[in-house]
Amino acid sequence: MSTVRGARERARVEVTAAIKDEARRQLAAEGAAKLSLRAVARELGMVSSALYRYFPSRDDLLTALIIDAYDSVGAAAEEARARTESETPRRSWIAVCRAVRAWALAHPHEYALIYGSPVPGYAAPQDTIGPASRVGNVFIAVLRAAHAGPGIGLPPLPADLRPEAVRMTADFAEGLPPEVTAALVAAWAQLIGLISFELFGQFQNVVVDRETFFTHAAGQLAHATGLPAR
Repeated sequence: MSTVRGARERARVEVTAAIKDEARRQLAAEGAAKLSLRAVARELGMVSSALYRYFPSRDDLLTALIIDAYDSVGAAAEEARARTESETPRRSWIAVCRAVRAWALAHPHEYALIYGSPVPGYAAPQDTIGPASRVGNVFIAVLRAAHAGPGIGLPPLPADLRPEAVRMTADFAEGLPPEVTAALVAAWAQLIGLISFELFGQFQNVVVDRETFFTHAAGQLAHATGLPAR
């Protein structure tokens, strides 16, 4: 009985992977807004009712793709952090930024799914929060290491911003000074902006040596969060 159950589980894993692969192909060709379970089933030679046993709705399939994308870019960021943990926090920060960019360039349609325009009619469930936090948690870990080691130097926050920075710190960056948390959120938004500009063609006829430009910009973001150059 266990052998039969194991074969069924393997078959389910294989079919689920095939559904996701076809859905990603459709994302690349049509965009997330036009993702269709019927079209996925048709391309796989399945009847729609069979596919619904794996993903009851388009939103369930989208959620699975979104979680996979967040986990994939999160793993890339974590690996970059692990490789550079013995180096300075600034070098580690830049390495993580470069890893996120490299992942985006290798997976442009998945990047657009999680960091591009919202999909009309789709609301991300709670299941996506943990995977979506992985990259941010890597940057927080880099800043915590700097705070505990060489230190982080940032000027005091304006009085009207401090309550919001204190709230954000309590919510997701416990142990960091509020000044660092506010700088981190701004740097994260700028990092996504840099990658999106490159990926979506905004640097066309503007930036030629984009890798060198990005590495310099990542260093500027490290500086903005208070990471020392040496």
